[in-house]
Amino acid sequence: MPLYKTIQPSQTVTVYIWKIEESEDELSQGIHLTPHCQDRIDGMKSEMHRRGFLSIRHLMAKAGYEDKDLFYDKAGKPHLKDGRHISITHSHQFTGIIVSDTIEVGIDIEMQRPKITRIAHKFTPIEDYSHIKITNDLVRKFTIVWGCKESLYKIYAIEGLSFLQHIYIEDFKFSDNKIKGQVIFEGDTSQYDIQFLEFEGFTCVYALRLGDS
Repeated sequence: MPLYKTIQPSQTVTVYIWKIEESEDELSQGIHLTPHCQDRIDGMKSEMHRRGFLSIRHLMAKAGYEDKDLFYDKAGKPHLKDGRHISITHSHQFTGIIVSDTIEVGIDIEMQRPKITRIAHKFTPIEDYSHIKITNDLVRKFTIVWGCKESLYKIYAIEGLSFLQHIYIEDFKFSDNKIKGQVIFEGDTSQYDIQFLEFEGFTCVYALRLGDS
């Protein structure tokens, strides 16, 4: 089973990434779904979505959990029944989860695709990137920024939160180990440490909530 990568940002936070190479039948082995989740997977028309769904259950097993340990709130945010924090992502042949003992966390995996340059104005002030002249670097940068904002959105999980108007990412270099993020929404401000890694044409971003001010 291809557990692609395990990362431990701290003693209480772990990231697990899976590369989907198995068939659906292979991924089904050893996985016990709740009736609700069995109905969900039975209703998925895409085989890749079903394989992604199952691979996430294998990642959960790596973290010591089964499908029955997971539930979602009304906003669609996942939770673990023991009170630990979890975030989940799926993009094509990669899936990932991040699990934390105490602090809220978010994760996002995205394929690096040129079309992101056409929609970037919807989620970030594009004038901030006018100095980047190499198209590939611009695609990488926008993909990281999107992943940062998506990770923070998953943590905050409140209707009405805007990527462009409420989520802010400090400028960074590709060599930076950490990025600072901030959400300012309805009078509340929260701060985040964010990290990213790139592999096989994909970008993975994960965020840790620091506190409120």
